[in-house]
Amino acid sequence: MIVLIYENFLPDRLAKLRMQMGISARDMSLSLGQANNYINTIENRKSLPSMQSFFYICEFLDITPQEFFDEGNSNPQRLKEFINEAKKLDDHSLTLILGIIKELNKYKKKSG
Repeated sequence: MIVLIYENFLPDRLAKLRMQMGISARDMSLSLGQANNYINTIENRKSLPSMQSFFYICEFLDITPQEFFDEGNSNPQRLKEFINEAKKLDDHSLTLILGIIKELNKYKKKSG
């Protein structure tokens, strides 16, 4: 059961994260030192990466394996960037930003 979830989740998640970066499957494959169709074969469910290749994929995407599998984090690269910038803010600015985020989430729930 878990393997089936992995086989379905991994290709879809990889495609989504790759497209968020704006890179083609071919370019990503070549950047990983693989054949030009390597990422396509994963995304089309024809093969799965080895554990070592999966770690290289995560490194390329600049995310951790935990971030890769976190379904609640739709854009881990952007969230990481957001957090890194938020760390530079003072307490007052963080409070203001948090208030904005909470309001946006309320609006999203009402309209969604």
